[in-house]
Amino acid sequence: MRPIHDVKKLQREYAAHIILERGLSENTRDAYLNDIDKFLGWLSGKATMLRHVELADIQEFMAGLHDLGISPRSQARIVSGLRSFFRFMRMEGYIEDDPTELLEAPLIGLHLPEFLTVEEIDAMVASIDADSEEAVRNRAIIEVLYGCGLRVSELCNLEIGRLYLTEGYLVVRGKGSKERLVPLAEPTIRAIADYLEVRATIEAKAGEEHYLFVSARRGTRMSRSMIFRIVRQLADLAGIRRTISPHTLRHSFATHLLDGGANLRAIQQMLGHESIAATEIYLHLDRTHLRDEILTYHPRNAGSRK
Repeated sequence: MRPIHDVKKLQREYAAHIILERGLSENTRDAYLNDIDKFLGWLSGKATMLRHVELADIQEFMAGLHDLGISPRSQARIVSGLRSFFRFMRMEGYIEDDPTELLEAPLIGLHLPEFLTVEEIDAMVASIDADSEEAVRNRAIIEVLYGCGLRVSELCNLEIGRLYLTEGYLVVRGKGSKERLVPLAEPTIRAIADYLEVRATIEAKAGEEHYLFVSARRGTRMSRSMIFRIVRQLADLAGIRRTISPHTLRHSFATHLLDGGANLRAIQQMLGHESIAATEIYLHLDRTHLRDEILTYHPRNAGSRK
């Protein structure tokens, strides 16, 4: 069994390992590394050495997270990170037995996503009432998030060369570096076209030239935190008092497509969901509409339409 002389060196080895793992986004990798760091920090306050960690130790750590009020979804992610870390240690010969093999993740349950009405989104766009370059940029951000259903990381990394405005679509690189084609509606095309005129005047730093949304002041691509701040400010100006994030606009995109009659498989492809199960969460929408569909089209009710 290989000795563990330097825990920090082990962490660096693990960080290099998960870069090669397929299907992990950059955000997931960062979260795993942060979670492992927290676990090792907690472990340093105990007498247990890393190679002697048992299931009971990890359960104690997870119980502490529960007591702190950490959400079940975050706990489940931490469990995934711990499993990945200890699998790596076993594979590399640092431990003989994996203490996470019998570790159970908390039940997350069905979480119905928050979404905005069309009127609320229109109000957010209407709150951008100036013709400044910043206003043109913010309008394009809202239109792309809502009009294309992008994740905030996908928006930040969207490249100019992947826009096909004449043809009416863009190509986005999603989780696991998988690419997908997303159609563009006319309002989104116009908003992007207007912003491209502004974008042409921004001097981007070396290596940042190909990104669409770039900070005029810094010359670098816009960060996730900047996008969050813009979305929340516009929601506040529109009088929306719920907690809104860029992901709310993505949920709204899916919600309104389904409500309008779009096929669930088509929505899955546009959202970049690997599994249809991830898209089926939107089936909670408009129960009255679904009931009317059954009454109208189910063969048991055929006689009532005569």
